[in-house]
Amino acid sequence: MIKVTKHGIILKKTELSFEDDSVLNPGVYQEGNTIHMLYRAVRKGNYSTIGYCQLEGPLKVVERYNTPLMIPYSDEGSKGIEDPRIVKIDGVYYITYTAYNGINALGALVTSTDLNTFERGGIIVPKFTFDAFKRLAECNNLVNAKYFRHVRHFEASEEVYLWDKDVLFFPRKIDGKLAFLHRIRPGIQLVMVNSLEELTQEYWNHYFLHLNEHIVMDPIGVNHESGYIGAGAPPIETELGWLLIYHGVYDTSEGYVYSAAAALLDLVDPTKVIARLIDPLFVPEFDYELNGVVNNVVFPTGTALFEDALYIYYGAADKCIACASVSLKELLKELLLNKVNNEI
Repeated sequence: MIKVTKHGIILKKTELSFEDDSVLNPGVYQEGNTIHMLYRAVRKGNYSTIGYCQLEGPLKVVERYNTPLMIPYSDEGSKGIEDPRIVKIDGVYYITYTAYNGINALGALVTSTDLNTFERGGIIVPKFTFDAFKRLAECNNLVNAKYFRHVRHFEASEEVYLWDKDVLFFPRKIDGKLAFLHRIRPGIQLVMVNSLEELTQEYWNHYFLHLNEHIVMDPIGVNHESGYIGAGAPPIETELGWLLIYHGVYDTSEGYVYSAAAALLDLVDPTKVIARLIDPLFVPEFDYELNGVVNNVVFPTGTALFEDALYIYYGAADKCIACASVSLKELLKELLLNKVNNEI
């Protein structure tokens, strides 16, 4: 068993109008002893913007903005922007988030060199209807049948797209290519491109025709992720592979339960899973994780490393931001006891 230390709540909502309902699901970027935290700030009425605070060390908040760092800038995010993740590649911050317009929830990107000014990248995931996705993805009959069960029905004048969330970049290029994970239920998929300009309709047509080649992980038949999974924090490069902290979901009579999980991906080919914990890394257990806007949720979205201590930042019950830590060495050791047979 891996020892997990929970440090409790580190950020709560305030009386400020943009975050008077909840704060959750932070993106984290570490520069030495300083942590930049971009978090989802929700005002009453369920409208989200991105807030900012800074930590010195893993747990001490020393600065917090009283206005949002980022707000929606297009109709695609008219009902809010959610769940940021952040990495820095070649001197540029890549900040991904989910743009929500009340009907569609799609992964989007902005870039920055200073975390003050931002260049809009727009939606970077495919805009496909469920039927169009299904026609392509089921052609080779090699994809989990759960991919074809999650259709949403709306009476709307605008097009309803397949939801594609949990977009996050790897912190460096792989074989000269930008790489990012995204989530079409129930699994986690990988995109690798020379340039984001390659992400055309033709690209996605080909991608979905060969979707099985781009799936990193699907849920496995254990309780903590038997429903679906999603990418959590940006992958951490280690000598053994990319360490991925992600979330798993399973359904109960009282609703979904979200837990934190871990896997190890190949450094060269991240679609190859080297190892994967059979049991969750940690689960909801304290009141702030069990009771909130959405009960029974730990939703990891950022990490920071201080010597051997890996701090994992997560949304707790969609109400506040909490932190847990583990020994990186012990986590990798445990993962190697749970290697995946890729020859099956």
